[in-house]
Amino acid sequence: MQDVAQLAGVSVKTVSNVVNGYPYIRPATRARVEEAIVELGYRLNVSARNLRQGRTGMIGLAVPELSQPYFAELADLVIQAGEDAGVTVLIEQTGAQRVRELEVLHGERRQMTDGLIFSPLALGEEDRTEFAVHYPLVLLGERIFRGPADHVTMANVEAAYAATRRLIELGRRRIAVIGAHPGETVGSAGLRVVGYERALTEAGLPLDPALMGPVVAWHRSTGADAMERLLAAGTPIDAVFALNDAMALGALRALSARGVRVPQDVAVIGFDDVDDARYSSPSLSTVAPGRLQIARTAVELLMARIADPAPGRPFVEVVADFEIIERESTGSAVAAST
Repeated sequence: MQDVAQLAGVSVKTVSNVVNGYPYIRPATRARVEEAIVELGYRLNVSARNLRQGRTGMIGLAVPELSQPYFAELADLVIQAGEDAGVTVLIEQTGAQRVRELEVLHGERRQMTDGLIFSPLALGEEDRTEFAVHYPLVLLGERIFRGPADHVTMANVEAAYAATRRLIELGRRRIAVIGAHPGETVGSAGLRVVGYERALTEAGLPLDPALMGPVVAWHRSTGADAMERLLAAGTPIDAVFALNDAMALGALRALSARGVRVPQDVAVIGFDDVDDARYSSPSLSTVAPGRLQIARTAVELLMARIADPAPGRPFVEVVADFEIIERESTGSAVAAST
């Protein structure tokens, strides 16, 4: 920087103002500095600048597993939002294991980042004190509400209700649900089942336990297995609501293998609107839960906390907008807004 200042005939402070985008510099002075920068091949030492500011220029994103299409696509959007905000995003995968989630919150890696966007699955309301950390934190998901951090989540109950209601409006009366976690009250599965049951009850349809397809994990294989069990049991079914798209895609495969026509015999709708949903055969109707809004809002909230870490500001909770996307698996390729 001193060499640039000497060549341009200005002070080091003026060079610093130019490279940091300070607006109140005469055009002729700025031009001389920029010419000197090009001639000398000067590059701003971002690490040194961040060190002076007490920042690393990096934020963390911790998700359960990147093999899940939803989390992979969410991570991509967070990376893009981070680039727009001028920070690098470091991705961590917890495997939904308690010990690894605690390590994400309290481990030494946090010294490498200025803040963390965290989607916990193993930790929950009973672990509330674990989230009272000394660095900026934004929570995603449904494991903890009104915690000591900003929070971005989905309208799980409302979206599941809307998806089930749409199947009922299409004349379906025997609607199976795949992906339930029996006994769960906190978490995506529990909340989405609440929405499903609310829609059935409102329509005067029975809550038949035979229509429940419980699984342990939300993968294509578990969706296919749950669908196969329902079909093998001979349970009358004319629609399926899968609690995520991965399981819905597995269910489509199981139905096809059995010669069951979709949507003529059984309509199928998923949840997440992952990219694969557009390319399945038939293409998958689904709930778009506002993934882009979730990613951008999470980064914006985190950057605001990094810029102003002073305690005392109330925490923010944002519920993303959702949309029902109708494709071939429910008999339509037209998007319908909720």
